[in-house]
Amino acid sequence: MRSGGDEHLRAVIAGALAASGLAEASLVLSRVSAGGADRVVEIRADAQITPASMIKVPIAAELAASWAEGRSAPGDLVAVGAANMTHNDAPSPLVPGYRARLEELGRLMLTRSDNVATNMLVDVLGRERINARCRQLGLQATAVRRKLSGSLPLIDDPEATGRNAHPAADAALLFEAIALERAPGSAWLSQTLAAAEWNGKLSRGLQPGDRFAHKTGDTDEVSHDGGILTTAEGSRYVLVVYAPGAAPEGDDDSRLTRLMRALRPSL
Repeated sequence: MRSGGDEHLRAVIAGALAASGLAEASLVLSRVSAGGADRVVEIRADAQITPASMIKVPIAAELAASWAEGRSAPGDLVAVGAANMTHNDAPSPLVPGYRARLEELGRLMLTRSDNVATNMLVDVLGRERINARCRQLGLQATAVRRKLSGSLPLIDDPEATGRNAHPAADAALLFEAIALERAPGSAWLSQTLAAAEWNGKLSRGLQPGDRFAHKTGDTDEVSHDGGILTTAEGSRYVLVVYAPGAAPEGDDDSRLTRLMRALRPSL
């Protein structure tokens, strides 16, 4: 654990992780203010845990930047290809031949974690450009190397070069850049993350009036959640938790809910 702030918060988090069955989790907590982001707690933040759908936030960052820089527009249309079809937690509205707006693809990717939309955007944006954007934003350990598969067998991806990488430390750095409006297109990113439809993890531990612009990620091996928390009192934080082990309740994870409930009174 590396500190940059409050001893009480660090003690609360250490106890909450142990009590919630998250002793092996990666965690980053930052306090965000007009002056920047202060890392309060980092626990195994650089651990190479598969990012699952958390990798969709860096893809969205390049999408928003492409609009901000005039290389594309939200209304640009692309045809859904059969090669990008794969399973989703909820049925995808995208079918082969449908012409989708780029903004529609980005929104589906972030709010519903749509894998088909994600794979389409990997094609449209290009892995090289996405990864270059990550380096520009300081995400040195992040790389999009393959498309996403919602189930076995894995999607056929001839351009794959290995597993995707986006550790908790980089995830927190990107959320900090969005919160501080230092990433191109931060307003759209914040608004879209705030509309997330999967809210059965950290979100269930929040208090009335709190707002959490976030993204979740799941496989059979991991359960993640992270984003920008604005408390009812007006304080802002970035919190990212990568948890080894599948979510006990499908897309929901009571371990992360217990962690947030323990932590929230100290924020």
